[in-house]
Amino acid sequence: MSISGIIVAVINFVEYVIIKLGYPGVFFLMLLEGMLLPVPSEVVMPFSGYLAFYGMLDPFNRYISIIILLIVGTVGNLTGALIAYFIGKYGGDAFIIKYGKYLLLNKDTIDKSKVWFEKYGKLSVFTTRFLPVFRTFISIPAGIANMDIKQFSMYTIAGDLVWDSILIYLGIILGSRWHVILGFFNNLTYIAIVGFIAAIIIVYYYLAIKPRKTLNK
Repeated sequence: MSISGIIVAVINFVEYVIIKLGYPGVFFLMLLEGMLLPVPSEVVMPFSGYLAFYGMLDPFNRYISIIILLIVGTVGNLTGALIAYFIGKYGGDAFIIKYGKYLLLNKDTIDKSKVWFEKYGKLSVFTTRFLPVFRTFISIPAGIANMDIKQFSMYTIAGDLVWDSILIYLGIILGSRWHVILGFFNNLTYIAIVGFIAAIIIVYYYLAIKPRKTLNK
């Protein structure tokens, strides 16, 4: 199956789940995204916003529907993010220690990564919620760094509320043409991937390569 075929399949799956299950379907899909699975909120929330505003999601007043949708989507994503957080917290170190040698990583590098995240990473839990790709994966290093779970939850909720509100609004103003935003997010995803790779290279240099150069002097 081609990439375009996969995208169409994901969109069809999301639409089917939301139409059949309503709010529980939105919660389920946003939970999957928070768990790092390829269910994009860029599809879930605009489509749900479109349905909610035009009375096709439930019998409530459209504004009540939107508020419920925002809460359900945010809580679903937080739940998935917490699962990913605990995967990082309880499985991250062991995984890196066991398989890190194939990635040129070691325990010392892990410890330095934790220090780096503790210094710069807390706010990134909020800011990366606005970036496709990164918005889900940030939960893993937060767990590895043993970030305070209350802070993690607070930053996650704040970021998700803003992000989901934007997506719902786009779904409302675009209506049945909500699909057009996907092209924009695809381009943004490519930019985000390039930026992520650049960031990894920079961080790896300062955490692994530069210390070795210093020791060898």
